[in-house]
Amino acid sequence: MKRPPIFIAGCGYVGQALALQAIGKGMEVAGICRSGESARVVEEAGIPVRIADLADVVSLERIAKEWPRDTAVVHCAAGGRGGGAEVYRTVYLEGMRNLRRAFPEASRWLFTSSTSVYAQTDGSVVTEESPAEPDRETGRILRQTEEETLADGGMVVRLAGIYGPGRSVLLRNFLTGEAVIDVRTEPPATPDGRWVNQIHREDAAAALLFLLTDEQVRGGMIYNTVDSTPMLQRTIYAELARRFARPLPAEVPPDASRKRGWTHKRVDAARLRCCGWSPRFPSWFDALDGDEALVPSVLAQLE
Repeated sequence: MKRPPIFIAGCGYVGQALALQAIGKGMEVAGICRSGESARVVEEAGIPVRIADLADVVSLERIAKEWPRDTAVVHCAAGGRGGGAEVYRTVYLEGMRNLRRAFPEASRWLFTSSTSVYAQTDGSVVTEESPAEPDRETGRILRQTEEETLADGGMVVRLAGIYGPGRSVLLRNFLTGEAVIDVRTEPPATPDGRWVNQIHREDAAAALLFLLTDEQVRGGMIYNTVDSTPMLQRTIYAELARRFARPLPAEVPPDASRKRGWTHKRVDAARLRCCGWSPRFPSWFDALDGDEALVPSVLAQLE
């Protein structure tokens, strides 16, 4: 059975990986970029690309006319580093609305959100049924976009912290000496720091492709997408200290001013695993050992 083409709004770090995996399976794919410069980078990676702006529904409608009605549409554009509420509103909320207007008969809708919408600080396990009540305006905009997507029968993918070749905040911060262990003394105390939830870029892309193409997957649902091993900061940094012969990071009080807020929870992806997906890298250390490009690429950035 022929699978519908995939239109990817946002061919960045995860979007490119998704496109390449789909192309590798013989699927028709195209992405959009806002500028010619970005489009050239994407084309050089071997991905067909169109130039359009998520904030401009006319540009999206023009492209949509070239595509079959049953196209599967995924929104994985990023708000940009340092983007505030207005950027989030434009890229996520208005961007998703414009995509739905441009592709009213899409076979599947998928919006990539973030596990940062879970604001829990008690170390509890969170599932898709857990309260998601972010205390930041940016998080509330993500939630509104999620709700509108679900109401239209689309799927929401809440991605944990994304890492992969050329990108690992944990490893980079440890090697630069910027890493800290967030120790809270008042109840609920965090003597070993907060829980960290992550997903390798290739696993995130594989999950998106699975949700876009598997016939058994239900629309109108939220799917947490995270590896199988949440880890405490002290556990992570103790192992890195052993591997790199460096001291443990300092213990500091939690920083409530973090961009997405300070949280302490273990994200569970049982719903997605029950559908048939499983990560290639069940833990971050599996990736450090199994992805030959990961550590060297991060080290190269520090030279």
